[in-house]
Amino acid sequence: MANTIGVGLVGYKFMGKSHSNAYRQMSSFFPDAPLHPVMKALCGRDEAGVRAAAAQFGWEGIETDWKKLVARPDIGLIDVSTPGDSHAAISIAAAENGKHVFCEKPLANTLAEARQMVDAVKKNGVVGMVNFNYRRVPAVQLAKQLIDSGRLGKIYHWRAVYLQDWIMDPNFPLVWRLQKDVAGAGTLGDLGAHSIDLARMLVGEITEVTGLTETFIKQRPILAASDAGLGATAGSEMGEVTVDDAALFLTRFANGAVGTFEVTRFAKGRPNYNSFEINGSKGSIVFNLERMNELNVLLEDDMPDVVGFRNVLVTDGGAHKYMSAWWPAGHIIGWEHTFTHGVYDLMQGIASNTSPQPTFEDGLRCQAVLDAIEKSAGSKQWVEPAYE
Repeated sequence: MANTIGVGLVGYKFMGKSHSNAYRQMSSFFPDAPLHPVMKALCGRDEAGVRAAAAQFGWEGIETDWKKLVARPDIGLIDVSTPGDSHAAISIAAAENGKHVFCEKPLANTLAEARQMVDAVKKNGVVGMVNFNYRRVPAVQLAKQLIDSGRLGKIYHWRAVYLQDWIMDPNFPLVWRLQKDVAGAGTLGDLGAHSIDLARMLVGEITEVTGLTETFIKQRPILAASDAGLGATAGSEMGEVTVDDAALFLTRFANGAVGTFEVTRFAKGRPNYNSFEINGSKGSIVFNLERMNELNVLLEDDMPDVVGFRNVLVTDGGAHKYMSAWWPAGHIIGWEHTFTHGVYDLMQGIASNTSPQPTFEDGLRCQAVLDAIEKSAGSKQWVEPAYE
């Protein structure tokens, strides 16, 4: 394999596991990639934990200090899969060391940090990409194709819900996602960022927002231990929850469309329900992550006797993006494949020294919308995102 790039990944639990799998799979299923990742080093503060993860997922070595990782000459790409409070510091240092950067979403904890990160990748001429992985679901790519080709006509409505239920137990501990100084925001930043990014990708720029946020459980037990997923063990002392549990907001788009969003971690029975509907003058589409290989499509030019939503199975490699790398038509793929698709696009971007979408600038614009929603929730007024 002639063209390779050494990868250093910071973070080895939930997202680190997902990213590790993507680096392992990409070259096998996308051998045509112009560049191939080599898994040089996995980085984390707990040496025993990171060493075990590195052995499990096939990393050549480990680091326990990200500052050493970003300075290594055998590494050309730094993957930032940590909580939000370290995104800016690691990404900026990586860019200043001439490394390309692949950063988990949301890009930063604050709008100011996001601007600094955009400036760093631009100044140092490196690729910067944000991992909004739902862009790389083939059914979402089909949705974009239908919109861009004009088959839905003028877009009028976007409505999205992203629902989870994993923190509904009042005794669930105060994990980092529930602490503003670490996570930046709660459900709004964790789930809302995904919906905002998809809305920007599919419908266009958001020009104005109004919203509300709510924290249902104000105090929780202090964290005693966490696992590699979303599970955790509670201690005996209590601490304050400093982020939102739910957010609802309305948007106006530059093209005249309007949008509704609801995100929550208090929707019983919805462990990870991510769905959107788009209505246009000539048709409508509906996506539901729980059926991620499908897109519901209605087009007005269907014959009158069969007009209605059709369920399109998005698995044909000859018709649907990314699918030719996997299985014969009708054989579905899963959530983890979106990360592999992202790494494939990232390798193409690095090879051409062009940041693939979503770029750090896309991440900044998403951050501006999140910031505007938080301001609106405080002021109870419409707010324009501060893109500039």
